[in-house]
Amino acid sequence: MALVLASGSQTRADMLKNAGVAFDVDPARVDEDAVKSALIADGAPPRDIADALADLKAMNVAMRRPNDMVLGADQILVCEGTVFSKATTRDDAAETLKALSGKTHQLLSAAVIYEEGQPVWRYVDTVKLTVRPLSDDFIETYLDSIGDAAFWSVGAYQIEGLGAQLFTRVEGDHFTVLGLPLLAFLDFLRLRGMMPL
Repeated sequence: MALVLASGSQTRADMLKNAGVAFDVDPARVDEDAVKSALIADGAPPRDIADALADLKAMNVAMRRPNDMVLGADQILVCEGTVFSKATTRDDAAETLKALSGKTHQLLSAAVIYEEGQPVWRYVDTVKLTVRPLSDDFIETYLDSIGDAAFWSVGAYQIEGLGAQLFTRVEGDHFTVLGLPLLAFLDFLRLRGMMPL
């Protein structure tokens, strides 16, 4: 039984690879934005939105690969009750950074495992991140420096790179910030005998 990552995220793939996990990549084909918008409109809490998106990705790939173990993952950013989406333009990225400036936001990273077409494990972890007050000049210089990377993650930052300059405090697990509750997932693999004890 192969482990399949139902995500095209290079960051998630790198986390698994660096942790010594053998896996295939088979990105899910789902309209995440439409599902997220519908859940927000229904008043779903952020934790449920993250879990539902991770579940949808895992289920989508599990339907194609019923004999494999499929990992779906997703991440939600919430600041003062607003759920953010990835920026699609530079102006969007600048507006996101202005909205986060001087505030504390939460990142919720969810993971769901499917086997034989059924969910067998799920986990959601939350990290709190405090962004220092950002000047307009800093935001413009930062966006110039990171280029298209501003569109890779929901907060327009990668904390493992220049994005570290945005923060004064991070409370929680580093891997959760990157988009996968990796330590909990590794525990699951050990319990299943798929990683050494």
